[in-house]
This record gives sequence, structure tokens and C-alpha cells, in this order.
Amino acid sequence: MVIEAEQRFTLPHPQGREAALAFVRDAGVALARVRFLRALLGNTECVTGELVVPVPVLGEVDLPFRSLLNVTPDGAVLVPQPLSGERAWVEVAGQASVDGAGVVAFEFHFRAHLHTPQAEGWGGAAFEKMARAAAARTLERVAGELPEGIGEAMGADASG
Repeated sequence: MVIEAEQRFTLPHPQGREAALAFVRDAGVALARVRFLRALLGNTECVTGELVVPVPVLGEVDLPFRSLLNVTPDGAVLVPQPLSGERAWVEVAGQASVDGAGVVAFEFHFRAHLHTPQAEGWGGAAFEKMARAAAARTLERVAGELPEGIGEAMGADASG
């Protein structure tokens, strides 16, 4: 089962363009306050961790991820890396572009890979449909929390 969610938003860095560029080019700093991430390890080259998603019927699902961080002239890009040997994992892709005033435009794309038992018969198909819908709603809600978490990290970055 593959479930996707996207999130786009803008945030102004209180210290302007150079501070915003430094912020988005260090994934560990930028994502430090995002509540649904666990075991986050990030720096100026990559970020790894687990996206924790509470899914009705399935319970809490920990989706490991690994993304490379590539610096661009106006920000940074997260490039998802495939994970092998996992029953469930997520691709985390993203882009952060900083304008001349230090306003950052963020774009994130999550693509969760969940292996579920083979659906058998009408009941199995109905269960799979229900689990897929619940997981999709939950992933959308999780993505919706990004602006708050990154905004908190940006505020902490600006205050020193």
C-alpha cells in the first residue's frame, strides 16, 4: 500500500536571507521541533529518522526514512533514499527556497510504503479500503503539522 501527502507553506525568517539559508541547509536544525519525527539525526548532508503515524485500526506505525540534503543557490532540497528490509517506510522529499527578504517557501512530499496482508474476499477488501483511507487522512494531518514545528525551530534558531 502506498499513501502520499504533500504540504506547501511559507515562513519568514526573522533574521533575513542569510540566516534563512543557513537554517534550511541544516536539516537537523530545521526539523528539530517537528513533533511527529522520532530518532531524528540530521546535518548539512542528510537526515534520517522515523515518521510516527498513528493509524486507526493499525495502531502507531513508525516509518523510517533517509533523505540526502542537497544545497541549491536559493536553499536546499531533500532527496529521498529507498530503504530495504523494512515492512513499512516513507520517502521524505522536500524543497526550501529563500527569497531576498528571507521568506522561505517550503514544499514537502511524503510517500509512505506500508506492507499489509493480502486482502481476501469482500471483508479483506473492505478492511484494506478502510485502513488505506484512515492512513491517508492521518498522513495528511501529520503533514499539516509541519508549519508549526518548522516555525518553532526557526524561532529558536533566530533567538540563538
